Amino acid sequence: MSHALYRLGRFAARKPWFVIRAWILVSVVVIGASVAFGRELEDSFEAPGLDSADALALLTSAQSEQAGLTAQVVMTPLNDQANFYESAEAQAELARVQEAAAALPRVVGTTDPAGAALAGPEVGAQSGAISQDGRIALVRIQYPVIQELTRADLELLKEFGKEQAVGSPLQIELSGELFFSFEEPETGGGEMIGLVAAAVILLLAFGSLIAMGLPIGLALFGLALGVSSMSLITYVVAIPSWAPQMGSMVGLGVGIDYALFLVTRHREFIARGMTIEESVGRAVATAGQAVVFAGGTVVIAILGLAVAGVPFLTAAGIATSVIVLIMVVASVTLLPAFLGLAGHRINRFGIRRHKSSDGRAIGSRWERWGKHVTSNAWPYAIGVTLLLLALTAPVLSLRLGFPDEGALPESRTERRAYDLLVEGFGPGFNGPLVVAVDISEDASVIDPLLAAIQTDSGIAGVTPAQVNAEAGVATILAFPTTSPQEGATFETIKRLRADVFPEVLDQSPAKAHIGGGTASFADIGDRVNSRLPVFIAAVIFLSFLLLTVVFRSILVPLKAALLNLLSIGAAYGVLVMVFQWGWGLGLIGLEETVPIVSFIPMFMFAILFGLSMDYEVFLLSRVREEYLLTGDNDSSVIRGIASTARVITSAALIMISVFLGFVLGEEPVIKMMGLGLATAIFVDATIVRVVLVPATMKLMGDANWWIPGWLDRLLPTIDIDGEAGLPEPELEPVGPPLPSGGG
Repeated sequence: MSHALYRLGRFAARKPWFVIRAWILVSVVVIGASVAFGRELEDSFEAPGLDSADALALLTSAQSEQAGLTAQVVMTPLNDQANFYESAEAQAELARVQEAAAALPRVVGTTDPAGAALAGPEVGAQSGAISQDGRIALVRIQYPVIQELTRADLELLKEFGKEQAVGSPLQIELSGELFFSFEEPETGGGEMIGLVAAAVILLLAFGSLIAMGLPIGLALFGLALGVSSMSLITYVVAIPSWAPQMGSMVGLGVGIDYALFLVTRHREFIARGMTIEESVGRAVATAGQAVVFAGGTVVIAILGLAVAGVPFLTAAGIATSVIVLIMVVASVTLLPAFLGLAGHRINRFGIRRHKSSDGRAIGSRWERWGKHVTSNAWPYAIGVTLLLLALTAPVLSLRLGFPDEGALPESRTERRAYDLLVEGFGPGFNGPLVVAVDISEDASVIDPLLAAIQTDSGIAGVTPAQVNAEAGVATILAFPTTSPQEGATFETIKRLRADVFPEVLDQSPAKAHIGGGTASFADIGDRVNSRLPVFIAAVIFLSFLLLTVVFRSILVPLKAALLNLLSIGAAYGVLVMVFQWGWGLGLIGLEETVPIVSFIPMFMFAILFGLSMDYEVFLLSRVREEYLLTGDNDSSVIRGIASTARVITSAALIMISVFLGFVLGEEPVIKMMGLGLATAIFVDATIVRVVLVPATMKLMGDANWWIPGWLDRLLPTIDIDGEAGLPEPELEPVGPPLPSGGG
């Protein structure tokens, strides 16, 4: 591979405009096709084989209105003394808004709080449309199934809310499944802050504006192309609306990091007096090969999310993998073209780099650090391991779920509607359970089933059953006593399925299923939980196998697998401390604790496995290179740290800056991913790579590089450094002096 990459890099540096024009052409085609033919992204949290999916299938087959999406219009009089039972003005305005809601395009029906208000407090309270005190009214808007809707329907609803609120004596707020399915996460200033921080780190690392700008520009270009392609990929697989932002988070980080490795190696070769074309070719053959290896590992790991058997998780993995793949291809083709254009100007327009008083580069400081750690290997190994185990311990309290609208900021209408419903009806009204009953062979179970659900301790109330006798389906809405994100709600769902339904339907051919958003999230969480251990075991085995082949060792891959588990476990622990225990919650813009999103642990593990492999290979390849030259384990560890730690820490700081920028957004899911990835990268690139790795490698001594002879003969040989077999370097006739600002 290194020979092919070497030729590719030289070609791109020799004919930069050809490569750049090719990328521009591809970008124009993809972006143009996306604008002209791209489909809307949508959120469909369904998975085959789950009870909630069976409920949806039953409702859909019966063409029940409950199979579609819902929205809610929640209203309360602005006059604190008025209520819907006694105020004629409030009643008239409620009827007007209700009529306007029913007239919206594609609305198939609404509830009738206006009629309930006229019937009086007793009827109004029983209907579930008017609160007991008459202060809160709820209009449930029923839409068809998600496949018949687009984001335009949500925009029409939001515009309806704004129009109705003008001059109205009512406070009017909106929420519901339509928002969840089509509301796209807003991109705020957080991402820009992360990019600015990354630019500053690159400038300090390179000391050159041009060298700093290339990784940033490459990452932004690749990101624009990758995100634009999402609306085209939906022709093959339905991409959830939050996937581009998730992919952007990872894509920005890896794109800048991969470019950093290549530019760093290119400048090293220039400093040795190589020609620009030769330097670019060798940088792509060496650092570029590591980029292809690391990026390919990230893609494989993320695509492994398909093992969960959850379609939207697989789709999000595909979206992220496409962006990472674009970053890899751009790094070994487009970046070399820009490096060829920049020539020796790569070191200009910069700042002076500081050197120590004896004239040695800053790397000597890392060498001293490596000597310090290896001289105190036992204290560091024990102390850091205990620290990571302490950070991991909160995982024992991990609670998976899905944050409800109560986790959104009060500036969002969904949050204000949520609060009004809690005030008027209780928290369960924000996440009703849709009970679908197949009564085609026994319709007599409806009343006893309704009574049994009503008497369950976790149910606050139920609606009368809607019976479609022709289809043989009955639908019951049950409102839990607890909010959608609480663990008690999931326990209620389990109890209804395991105890209540079997008791009523034991002697009957009728079948009952629980659907709706709350039940779907509970089911998905259970499925992810059940398959997470298998997924983690498969990823760990893959990492062990890859590192065994690359480094011809047994203990090094085993150590790497265990250290990866510690760093990722620490990130999980921090998520529990912040999002479940509320430590520092206000600092990230949340007002109350929330459960960890069910698919976050699996998604994080897939991404972090690939990223940690990047740092592992970069560090250990240098250590092994030194060991093969000297045969001295201790000195090879020290020299490996000295030559790689600065680049690793710079790359990690860049990723941390990018990931933390996403924490400033509004969506709890994106906040979790940003904080979890930033924490894991910080732990992995600092505590693990520059403390625990050298300490443990010192303690294991020459055993680090032991491998059974029979296994060594079986394994293929991979030259991870990429320089073996390359021609002698082509040097400048007279090596140009490095400009003073280049560093």
